[in-house]
Amino acid sequence: MKSPNTENLTELLAAWSDGDEFALEKLAPMVHAELHRLARGYMKRERENHVLQTSALINEAYLRLIDWKAVKWQNRAHFFGVAASMMRRILVDFARQRPRVEGSSAEHLLLDEALQMSAGKDADLIALDEALQSLAQVDERKARIVELRFFGGLTVEETAEVLNISGITVMREWQKARAWLLCELSE
Repeated sequence: MKSPNTENLTELLAAWSDGDEFALEKLAPMVHAELHRLARGYMKRERENHVLQTSALINEAYLRLIDWKAVKWQNRAHFFGVAASMMRRILVDFARQRPRVEGSSAEHLLLDEALQMSAGKDADLIALDEALQSLAQVDERKARIVELRFFGGLTVEETAEVLNISGITVMREWQKARAWLLCELSE
């Protein structure tokens, strides 16, 4: 059963989708903590001296989300899945804009290692993003599962809810996607 907070959040998301600006005012403080958790997770994987800070990532994602007035939010998991995707895109765009040092070699980030380690580099994020884009061309659902689970930090149940599939399917597709990405990144 859903908690009252989840139901209230879903109702506010639906009201906001319908153009209720008051719903957005009530929604903002409710989602801030979760957006902060997502951003903190992303920033843990970045290098220590990263110019972008957690609060800047939250603010940029929030500003982009507010402009999405035409979207029909299904529930909180859908909203946070989109927020997680947006944060990933912001960081990848930021990494691509940074000048590269001549002669430096990029280390590839293996997904299983990234799940255990907390330090990453711009090149690692770009390599993983490129591999994820390749996976999306082969199997969009597997790529979406990786995005929601790895980047978004969503649970199996939340991912299943966003994609409208069973938890067992999420687990099976997650295993296959990880194997595919590991193979892709090791090349």
